[in-house]
Amino acid sequence: MDLTPHQNLHGFTVRSRETLPEIDGTAYVLDHEKSGARLLYLANDDANKAFSISFKTPPADDTGVFHILEHSVLCGSRKFPVKEPFVNLLKGSMQTFLNAMTFPDKTMYPVASTNDQDLLNLMDVYLDAVLHPAIYEKRAIFEQEGWHYELADDVEVGQGGAAEDAATAASEGTERTARLVLNGVVYNEMKGALSDPNSVLYDELQAALFPDTTYRFESGGTPRAIPDLTYERFLEEHRRHYRLDNSYLTLYGNVDLDAMLAFLDEAYLSPVADEEAARDARDGRLDPHPLDLQAPVEARGVVRRMATAPENACMALGYVIGEARERTRMVAVDILIDAVMGSNEAPLKRALLDAGLADDAQAFYADALLQPFAVIQLKGLAEGAAERFKTVVDETLAALADGGLDHALVEASLSRAEFIMRERDFGMADGVALSMAALSGWLYGEELATSYLKYEDDFAFLRRALGEGYFEGLIRSVFLENDHVAEVEVRPVSGDEDACERERLRAAEAALTPEGFKRVAEEQAALRRLQEEPDSPEALATLPRLSVADIGPAPEEPAYGLVEGTSVPCLRHHAPTRGIAYAYRYLDLSHVPFDELPYVAVLGLVLGKLGTARRSASELDTLVNGSLGNLSFFAEIYEDADDPERLAPKLVVGASALSENILHLADLPREVMLETDFSDTSKIKDALQQRRIGMEQGFASSGHASAMARLASYYLPAGVVREQLGGVGFYRFLKGLLERFDERAEDLSARLADLARRLFVDDGSLVSFTGSDEDFERFWAAGGALGRSVGRGSTDRLAAPAPEVRNEAFIVPTDVCYAAQGFDRRAFGAAYSGVWQVAARALSYDYLWNEVRVKGGAYGAGFQTARTGNLRFYSYRDPHLDETLARFAGASTWLASFDPDPDEMDGYVVSTVAGFDQPLKTRALARRQDGDFFGGRTPADRARTREEMIGTDAGAVRALATTVADAVSANAVCVFGNRDILEGAQTALEVIDLLNE
Repeated sequence: MDLTPHQNLHGFTVRSRETLPEIDGTAYVLDHEKSGARLLYLANDDANKAFSISFKTPPADDTGVFHILEHSVLCGSRKFPVKEPFVNLLKGSMQTFLNAMTFPDKTMYPVASTNDQDLLNLMDVYLDAVLHPAIYEKRAIFEQEGWHYELADDVEVGQGGAAEDAATAASEGTERTARLVLNGVVYNEMKGALSDPNSVLYDELQAALFPDTTYRFESGGTPRAIPDLTYERFLEEHRRHYRLDNSYLTLYGNVDLDAMLAFLDEAYLSPVADEEAARDARDGRLDPHPLDLQAPVEARGVVRRMATAPENACMALGYVIGEARERTRMVAVDILIDAVMGSNEAPLKRALLDAGLADDAQAFYADALLQPFAVIQLKGLAEGAAERFKTVVDETLAALADGGLDHALVEASLSRAEFIMRERDFGMADGVALSMAALSGWLYGEELATSYLKYEDDFAFLRRALGEGYFEGLIRSVFLENDHVAEVEVRPVSGDEDACERERLRAAEAALTPEGFKRVAEEQAALRRLQEEPDSPEALATLPRLSVADIGPAPEEPAYGLVEGTSVPCLRHHAPTRGIAYAYRYLDLSHVPFDELPYVAVLGLVLGKLGTARRSASELDTLVNGSLGNLSFFAEIYEDADDPERLAPKLVVGASALSENILHLADLPREVMLETDFSDTSKIKDALQQRRIGMEQGFASSGHASAMARLASYYLPAGVVREQLGGVGFYRFLKGLLERFDERAEDLSARLADLARRLFVDDGSLVSFTGSDEDFERFWAAGGALGRSVGRGSTDRLAAPAPEVRNEAFIVPTDVCYAAQGFDRRAFGAAYSGVWQVAARALSYDYLWNEVRVKGGAYGAGFQTARTGNLRFYSYRDPHLDETLARFAGASTWLASFDPDPDEMDGYVVSTVAGFDQPLKTRALARRQDGDFFGGRTPADRARTREEMIGTDAGAVRALATTVADAVSANAVCVFGNRDILEGAQTALEVIDLLNE
């Protein structure tokens, strides 16, 4: 539907129309006259359609009120009076994206789907949620999602006598003192998030740069401030900010615009505008908090002391760049940061590493703010580095500004940015990503709705300006002559980050009378009853639903298969690529001894970061960045679905390039593989230290992934191999290697060179290629083969130790824990079918969501199962351990009695199939097909799994309960988490201080 400026349609007036080649479509900006709502319609042919509604929400303190509101409004509404409509949608719609996000100055509610009716259903639920939430009638929602007091587990909840006895003991100072605890989903989420020193550093830096504006506050909330938020203030902030004249709506893709606008106007915008006008007249209008500019400040030497491990010392310099409306300047700074800090060979990063200031240095551009800023950060700070940091930065950048900036570096970063924009692989539905991007300008000016969606003119200007001193001037104005800067250090100290929480709890206990303790117990029991009470059939009937009949045929998937005529076997993918070619080379690791696998991982870490026989590391880095979209080296283990002992271990060399750089796609990876010089041990050490830091931060911030990987090594041969390549086993190897690096450096260089010689051969290799026919021919004409072969006379082979259940609990610096439990389904003789995926969805979004997240206060939990046998539970940012493991153990009982009504069962099936059918970007699709090929799975197998999903009924799900019970009874548990939680747990686990063992 083509619109013209000033056209009126369903209460909307078209304000502008703009052709946007960057989205292959047209952008329309519309205003809803009655309500004041704004709408951006991004029209193109994308079948993965999207909608979002967002509100400007600048916080006025650290209580995280908008984060708690983001969670809470999705817990029931006027039209949909169920406890968890968000979860109902996750387990009953065809959504391709469904979430909500809190930013420093806005809150977004985006959805996406390939089904028109489903998108309309999602819009209906989300609009009613944000405009008519149940929070006004149900205080318990605030308590559940935000914070509340509970009595400790040793006091019986709901038993007034027990609570009274505990209160009396507290007043008398006896040993039976009752303990209050704090709980709440957002409270626990932020305890986990702010256990990360890098998150704390960023918050402190932002506060130092913006001491007088909303940006000085942590929009997610801090554990110290969240319990200061009252229910009354919570409701007031909703009334103040969740107004239509403070809203920004986006529609994207091939939608029926006329029907969408009619729905928006008639169902929500016009009637809600009337309600808002009546409320304003009755109660007075509450205006949103202002979003003001910060006058320039210089904040030097800011220190934040934090109880964390000494190796977590870090610091950063922050530089405000300008205003969001200066879009070209923002693009230029982003490219400049990449040029001078984007790799170990970038000049500023190299200077910082060579100065020995820290184990790692990085830089990034913080956008989606009224005043974006640049950050240069050190991780693993060396002693005395804080005093030298800014000097090294200033001296290096001054030299670059005074003629030392290599324009080839900037040109390479420009090319890399252009590749990213052309590929448009955002990791989520395009419409959602573009909605976010639009708000980076639109939120700060009505005329900026499309400014952050356009890039072609900016790139053209910057290429012209490159030779005119533009980037040298940018270095001076942003970094050297800027009067709006901050310098912040996070300094580790001994102590306890939970001391503030305990002090608050002691004070709260001291203030409570026996009646107060009883009230806490009664409120806790009331909250638990609400959480456990099922939604009524009448409430559930209000939700829009799709049925199994709405599931269409499977999306047509591009063909792939082995082709003839290439110098090494080639798996050819026929998928559209927007002028990009992808080449993945899979090299055989089956002849590498198990003890040598950590060196394979090290090889993958250093390749591309060292010089070759033809080029220095710096020259290679510039050429790769300018000619390729990516170049990566990593190991993958492919498993057989039936036989756990049959593995296909591969070293993968992945690369991509625009069609005009196809020759580089063939030549550069080959040069790195065959000609790398491993003698520069200082650069090798840099890469290893950076990997160590990354792993340690991952253990603390995403410990569920580490726990699940380690858990798999207890029962899967593939898990044992993966641990040696990238898990706890590799981390221990890496730490040992770094501790004795100087004495082992020469041997390490020789080992890597020998390993490269043995691995980078054509024997047993395969190339996966995705691109046009012309690019395919040019790639192979340029020499797709390596031209090297080694005989396989050696008896070396990959023989991994047998898996062994260990039951480990790894102490890492975090205030929460991450638990995983499971086993190999095949050990119990249980076959795989699509039914398992339906069961996994039911367990994740019904049983575990309610038991571990809602009742337990964890930020997340789930159940996963795979064709290759893995069956596992996990929890994420969890304040509990014993309780969570007990809930895992109860899953089989819940599954055995699984008896949803027909509509709910249809929902599980529909959402599972939708997830299975979810559109993938070309790179991800090709990689998934590669995995199917190496795992022995055919398109027919995939089609059969889909049919099994569609045919699933409740009885088939119940039949899986015994296998789930068997998996839990195997007693294989792995946990990463807080020392006090792990050491205080009743579960028998071997507690290991991972970072200090």
